[in-house]
Amino acid sequence: MRCAFITGITGQDGSYLTELLLEKGYEVHGLVWPPAPLEKSWLATSLGALGTRLFVEEGDILQTDLLRQRLQACQPEEVYHLAGLSHVGASFDKPEATVEVNAIGTLRLLEVVRHLEHRPRLLHASSAEIFGNPAGSPQDESTPVCPINPYGCAKAFASQMVGVYRMAHGLFACNGIFYNHESPRRGENFVTRKICRGAAAIKLGLESDLRLGDTSVGRDWGDARDYVRGMWLVLQHSTPEDFVFATGQWHRVQEVVEWAFATVELDWRDFVRHDPQLLRPAETRRLVGNAAKAQRLLHWQPTTSLPQLIREMTLLELERLRLTAPGK
Repeated sequence: MRCAFITGITGQDGSYLTELLLEKGYEVHGLVWPPAPLEKSWLATSLGALGTRLFVEEGDILQTDLLRQRLQACQPEEVYHLAGLSHVGASFDKPEATVEVNAIGTLRLLEVVRHLEHRPRLLHASSAEIFGNPAGSPQDESTPVCPINPYGCAKAFASQMVGVYRMAHGLFACNGIFYNHESPRRGENFVTRKICRGAAAIKLGLESDLRLGDTSVGRDWGDARDYVRGMWLVLQHSTPEDFVFATGQWHRVQEVVEWAFATVELDWRDFVRHDPQLLRPAETRRLVGNAAKAQRLLHWQPTTSLPQLIREMTLLELERLRLTAPGK
């Protein structure tokens, strides 16, 4: 039985990756912080394997000794490093914490892996935010790194250190450079989930309006389940390399608004309000990824369009809110 270790196992990507690996017959170990009831996390769907093929322990990725102990105990063939502070907007408010967790945390993990007797293959979840405001689009693995926010800076450091440890120490260490990827498990502070939940709440009469910042900005958004499949494919490749994962399609926040409200048969103009307090100090422009390398070498392809995904997310928000509404 193959063994994998996941940091950030209870998050959107970690929970989907856990499901994928369990389906493929892996034994999966994970680290979760802060402590929380697993039955209320996104791992709830996998708890049938808890104690047999799924093992989850509390721990902070900044605790080097704890990381070393956990990895020495389970001796995984694969490590998926997904943990971190992942909200770009929040990184302006907490720059030191963002750098400490995303940059230094990754460095400490690389050091632990370097000194293990049996070195696992390692996948670091990097981000398109390392490119900042690129000179051209689409971007690929050769695009210069030029972040414009604390989150992007921390991810750029971590990504480059992965490259350093690969070249200098011979680690099978890879960066998956992931463009924005969404799902029904996205955090509520991310704009796609906020919009889908807002449209559903307004439809049910639970909210009267939805406040957003600049809806003219956009992203290359994909389905998290497609991107998690890409994570696994990276570590099955014969050589350690970096790969961009993206759809190659750029959409505005405004389009997400229109698709979500159309799903609940409401006119967004009646409910969406501009809130200048939600504007970011700096905003990336035209981040669009070229995943040709992943398509060619890993045979990876995105399978879900963004309109389909937003409709799915909005309908599930309706269902969740109906179940949690007063009297239900």
